[in-house]
Amino acid sequence: MRRILVAGISGAGKSTLARALSSRLSVPYHEMDALYFAGPGWAVDEMFPARVAEIAGSPAWIFDSFGYPEVRDLLWERADTVVWLDYPRRVVMPRILRRSLRRTLLREPVFNGNRETVAGWFRGDHPAWWAWSQHASRRAEIRRRARDPRFAPLRVLRFSSTYSSAVWLRSLRQV
Repeated sequence: MRRILVAGISGAGKSTLARALSSRLSVPYHEMDALYFAGPGWAVDEMFPARVAEIAGSPAWIFDSFGYPEVRDLLWERADTVVWLDYPRRVVMPRILRRSLRRTLLREPVFNGNRETVAGWFRGDHPAWWAWSQHASRRAEIRRRARDPRFAPLRVLRFSSTYSSAVWLRSLRQV
């Protein structure tokens, strides 16, 4: 495992697991949202696809996203392992709500100085709304890709509980 994509819906814990994998395996971790949002005002980095392609061309990396259609195929083609956090809504929704509420109330900066706001909660692309509305379609898309022969011999590790992913992570040898 040297080129790892951690996939799942918002709130599944992709970034947390990716950071832990990076530490355990000594593989560089790249946070997709931080690469995508270039600066304040949720400005999008025009060089995002090129930056991701450059990183994905290296021998070792971990990305923490399934989103971003402009680089999705590239990452699935270059990854050797997909770690799929396939958690049910009853797990994901409390996590995303707590995280977004904390970020909003405490004005925590995320992704290059941006912050979640009260007004943002009323937008369709807010993480909580996104996780709720996209849960089933995201799951179906990851399942389809995991079975797609174009991406063979990709290794897909699917975890349907936080317990199973934690046990797996602890089983990995520290590098």
